[in-house]
Amino acid sequence: MARVLQIRRGTTSQNDNFTGLVGEITFDTEAKTIRVHDGQTLGGFPLARNDQGSSSTGGNFDITSVPDETWQEIFSQFSPTSLTMLESTLVPVPDATALDYIFDCQTPAKIIQTFLVCQTPQAGYSIGDKVSAFGIDDRTNPAPNTFIDQSGLHVRLMIGNKPFWVSHKDTGNTTVITNENWCILFRVYC
Repeated sequence: MARVLQIRRGTTSQNDNFTGLVGEITFDTEAKTIRVHDGQTLGGFPLARNDQGSSSTGGNFDITSVPDETWQEIFSQFSPTSLTMLESTLVPVPDATALDYIFDCQTPAKIIQTFLVCQTPQAGYSIGDKVSAFGIDDRTNPAPNTFIDQSGLHVRLMIGNKPFWVSHKDTGNTTVITNENWCILFRVYC
């Protein structure tokens, strides 16, 4: 027999008067929605069903309308320490076995982002577009290796003399790129 997971449930009024634990989910049996709780907010945060949209935005959510203070508060709750962002210079895409970039930093990277930056229009992208949907040969979104030595924080992308590709901006199709048309940008958060 299959296992069943049942969460707390109650009427809209009961949910409105309940403060759940951090990360707790409850079900509103009248509105047929779930609510997410943060351990402090009475009633939690009701999540709209797909067929309801959002009454405040007419069914369309615009992430740019969320105030910066909200993002800062959320980030501070989930990041116990402040992070410093470092960005590499633009490095031409090489025909090589590996690309090693060294940051003047002796702190391990907690987050690493790698982008291809368009230098000459290709695959629907314009000059300066940063693309994170890329790959090398049969590897999608290859993650660089990192290590620290006396020189600093190394970010090493293994290439293996294989071709780079991007997801075409308009079609999403895998499109092999011309290396000379692109540069690599590393961003690390330490």
